Amino acid sequence: MYAHIRRNPRFAELVAKRTRFATRLSAVVLVIFYGFVLTVAFAPDVIAMRLFEGSNLTLGIALGLFQFALFWVLTLVYVRRANGEFDDINNEIVRAAWKEEK
Repeated sequence: MYAHIRRNPRFAELVAKRTRFATRLSAVVLVIFYGFVLTVAFAPDVIAMRLFEGSNLTLGIALGLFQFALFWVLTLVYVRRANGEFDDINNEIVRAAWKEEK
């Protein structure tokens, strides 16, 4: 069964698509997260800026909250694609493997 799956050209396509997509999302997360950490480390005056006069809300707090929201959205994007396109290809591969196995 596994040999049939590995030989299927759609399997290689699925692995390549999923790897590219996960790599891109990971790069976005890492750049944003470490960009924030580096800003905190090397430009604390930027992070400490008030959003508007008299506010207790700083740019750092706003950016930190934005990160949480963005990471939730990116997770949603991944889950939707995984449950849609990737699962469709996966089901096609499994059905083809069962037909070959019989």
